[in-house]
Amino acid sequence: MNNLPTEFPDFGLTPDQRRQAVRGHYYEWPGMDGEHGEIWCYSDRFSYRPGEVVALHVSSTAANFRIAVVRDGGTETKVFERAGIAARWQDTLDQCSVEGCGWEVSFEFPVGDDWPSGAYRVTLTADGRDGNPIHCQHLFIVSPRPGKKPGRVLQVAATGTWLAYNTWGGSNHYQGITGPHRDQYARMVSTQRPWCRGFVVLPKEAPRVPLEVAVPPKTVPRYPHMEWAFATGHSKKYASSGWASYDSHFFRFAERAGYAVDLASQHELHFSPDILDGYDCVAFVGHDEYWTWEMRDAVDAYVERGGHAARFAGNFMWQTRLEDEGRRQVCYKYRARAEDPAYRGDDVIRATNSWEAPEIGRPGAATFGLNATRGVYAGWGGCAPRGVRGFPVYRPEHWAFAGTGVYYGDLLGADSHVYGYEVDGLDHEIRGGLPYPTADSGAPDGLQILAVGMASQVEESADIPFEDQFLGDEDGRFTAETLFGEASDANLEKVKRGNGMIVNFPRGKGEVFHAGSCEWVAGLLRQDAMVERMTKNVLDRYLGRK
Repeated sequence: MNNLPTEFPDFGLTPDQRRQAVRGHYYEWPGMDGEHGEIWCYSDRFSYRPGEVVALHVSSTAANFRIAVVRDGGTETKVFERAGIAARWQDTLDQCSVEGCGWEVSFEFPVGDDWPSGAYRVTLTADGRDGNPIHCQHLFIVSPRPGKKPGRVLQVAATGTWLAYNTWGGSNHYQGITGPHRDQYARMVSTQRPWCRGFVVLPKEAPRVPLEVAVPPKTVPRYPHMEWAFATGHSKKYASSGWASYDSHFFRFAERAGYAVDLASQHELHFSPDILDGYDCVAFVGHDEYWTWEMRDAVDAYVERGGHAARFAGNFMWQTRLEDEGRRQVCYKYRARAEDPAYRGDDVIRATNSWEAPEIGRPGAATFGLNATRGVYAGWGGCAPRGVRGFPVYRPEHWAFAGTGVYYGDLLGADSHVYGYEVDGLDHEIRGGLPYPTADSGAPDGLQILAVGMASQVEESADIPFEDQFLGDEDGRFTAETLFGEASDANLEKVKRGNGMIVNFPRGKGEVFHAGSCEWVAGLLRQDAMVERMTKNVLDRYLGRK
């Protein structure tokens, strides 16, 4: 096991600044860099196919800029560059997070016919007002051409979750400058704005959410990832979502391990579900929290026909809707029952609430075997901060563990901390030392629970003053109200203790494997041999290599 430090890292912040880093609302906005100058950009779409044209909307204090485009995979490959491109400062709508920035197109370039599917990182560079360079990072996806893809994996990037956490412009699905007092999270967020700082690229020293500290007893929780973000000028949500923190680590690992991998956005899953056709294996990774009904339809139909879904991801929580041809994502979340028009119409099953809300009637377990409301938090704040770090193994004889060397009761991935920061689980019972889903858990027929860890929906400790709690019991009470109709203490008692699982089950002619943790990718990033072996076992089986 790792020998962890007993003190939190110091990023040079005062106690007041540390509190602001966690409690405050800070974000990227046009003009924030003042006399230094700045450059920002976004593309008109998340993804393109070879031969299609990428339209960049750029706003810059400099009169011209340089562009470099690099494919970000197992190796980095520069595919395009140009200098001397004209730019200007463009006015931005106040509610750009909701309505889009409204910038004119500044530059267009075609996707090469020979550009492989994958993530393409765009770097814009210009001269700042003070003579120092200014930069902007953007990312778009080159999606695969139609047709059979024998032996290839399709990774679906968690773009709905990227969109939900993007802080650029002031509002996302968590905090915001909407509402009469400019203090409400946004129920609708736009794709037509730049990505926040830290979603596309990150330095290696950027902390992840789960704590890498041996927390002494009675310690007031600290949040190194938010403190680092505040100290370095990155988004408060860089560690909660984005290509840099999550999706990239699986994609790079898979290519370096010799797998042929294509990449698509969730928008394609929604609007072009036939993109799954021809693949033996489709993978979902990282923090993958926001889905539309149509996206789930696509995956369910694919698996029923004989496809294989490999989900190395956690927190399958919210239903969303897409509007304006996909340029706007809608999720009322905690205010859904009071404000979402779906509750006043004839289509309440499309309400943008938790998937486990009874009126929606489609719990997450029906697609991926696990439910978010039976998770959620582990390894940070006051939620199991001294917890297991890895998955406690119950069925080591299962094919997924072949070659890992794990035994009953071992922790899979503890050294690399693959368990957290949000996990998915099920109601279950232990019989003969083995876990089984309860009859009312919603688990699909034939589901096997391979590993189970503990999680919590509340920060429950007499040692943590209320004013020092970041999570508190708000989410637990929301779950209690969602599932049982009232956020009472009695109902909170029913939901506050959660779990995270690894499960496997057949469906129709296909099969699903789900390691229900956001942090599975940390095991790939940190080259944990057991986690790498298990990931390969799943991919090899689903590609027909075993």
